[in-house]
Order: sequence, then C-alpha cells, then structure tokens
Amino acid sequence: MNYTFRKAKTEEQQQIWKILENAIQRRKEEGSDQWQDGYPNPAIVQNDINKENGFVLVNENETIVGYAAILINDEPEYANIKGKWLTNEDFIVMHRVAISDQYLGQGLAQKMLRYMEEYAVSNTIFSIKADTNFDNTAMLKVFEKNGYVYCGEVTFRGNPRKAFEKTLQK
Repeated sequence: MNYTFRKAKTEEQQQIWKILENAIQRRKEEGSDQWQDGYPNPAIVQNDINKENGFVLVNENETIVGYAAILINDEPEYANIKGKWLTNEDFIVMHRVAISDQYLGQGLAQKMLRYMEEYAVSNTIFSIKADTNFDNTAMLKVFEKNGYVYCGEVTFRGNPRKAFEKTLQK
C-alpha cells in the first residue's frame, strides 16, 4: 500500500483526535501514566493544525492512519536536558505520534519517522529530537530500530521522559 505524509487539514481534526484518544486509552490499559493528565486534547490538535505543525499519514484511500506534530526548533524543555544532545544545531521535534488502532503492528510509526526525516532534510535540518515515557516500550523500540540515540532526560508537566536524537546525512 502507498502512503502519503502531509500537513493535516482543519476538517480532519475529529479523525485525528479519535486516533489520539484511542492511543491515550491504549497507554492507560498498558498501565502507563503517559497522556493520562488531559494532554493531549482536542484544543492541542486544533492548535497543531492552525500552526501547520500537524501532519497525517494517509493511505491511498485518503484514510488517516497516523498523526504527529512536527515543530522546528520549538521545544523549550529541551534546553533543560539532564544529559547532552548530540548536536546544538537546528532540529525538528516530533510530538503526539500515534497510529490508528486498525493499523497497529504494520510498521507505520517507522514509516512516519522516515517521512519526518525527509521533511527535516527538505528544510535543511539534519537533527531530529524526540522524547517518550520510560514505559512506552513500543516507541522505545521504534527509536532503537531507527537509529535514535538516548541523550538523557527531559521533564514535561513534572514527569521525566527519555530524550533521543538522530542526526541525518547532509
């Protein structure tokens, strides 16, 4: 199946929120406290779309199968890392990465990461930074499989998170 990674549209906000809502429930069922504090929420998704930071992975039928927010040089908490980033250059940061329940286990999170790498390079950016909960084993495996390097800890809403970076070829 062919996929396209593109900016999310305002009219897709409800579909995106449903994907995130299901991901929030999955995290809860796994016993995680990640995303159990009212974040993310529909207003965050709408803000992502309004700022053109929201991206969707769609299949050839235009069905949204995944979502991520991508920001350029815009994560203030990353300046407070307990550890050390690989680079101090421009970077993109990914947040709110989620795959639709019906499409789990098909390698689509990895596919989205590859699209994010292409997006970074197309913007002359050669670093991707990300973070996840210590107990988000699925995302930790995705980072490991895709060459992300553990750099330390960052804190969001009072909770420590594992921080990763991947440098890209110039």
